[in-house]
Amino acid sequence: MDALYKADIAGGSLKVPESRVVAGLLLDGADDSEWRDAIEVRNVLQKRSPGTAKRQALLVRSRLATMGPELWELVRDGSHVVATHAVFSCAIKHSRLLGDFLDLVVREQFRLFRPDLPRKRWNDFLDQCRNRDPFMPEWQESTSNKLADSIYRILAEVGYLTDTKNYRIQPVRISAEVLAYLREHEEQYVLRCMQVSL
Repeated sequence: MDALYKADIAGGSLKVPESRVVAGLLLDGADDSEWRDAIEVRNVLQKRSPGTAKRQALLVRSRLATMGPELWELVRDGSHVVATHAVFSCAIKHSRLLGDFLDLVVREQFRLFRPDLPRKRWNDFLDQCRNRDPFMPEWQESTSNKLADSIYRILAEVGYLTDTKNYRIQPVRISAEVLAYLREHEEQYVLRCMQVSL
């Protein structure tokens, strides 16, 4: 049986500029050879090596593939805020670790009117995840820290954290276009996770 929680978010941030490019390729219906040409030959993601380009393109594509073409259009053509929220919704659906951290930990901080999101909450959360998911891998401390870095960076990008040093939290108003897509497609889990400050 597959583990519910995986280290598939250790790739870093939301990668909104890269997501716009990849969303364009998906909307254009790029086949394998066109995909390879764009990512590895023309280097449309502007990465230093083909290996990095392939890795990041795969992560972004996997995230975007959790949603449909209407959302990809918001990623490709939306304002910076709309595109960020659209990619955020994909990242939540792609990573249960990110979604549950928002739903169970960040929501609780807002509910209790706590001003910040200490890193200790991450370690406590991982312990709770192991109780919920017996198939969850035992990660080394370095992996756990990388995952935390990625998730906290994403929360800062979306605006839930004012910065990644003091970890102060603030409410975020999710864009109406993204909420409309999620409601229309009955993405209840993603909606719940994105609206933790309500």
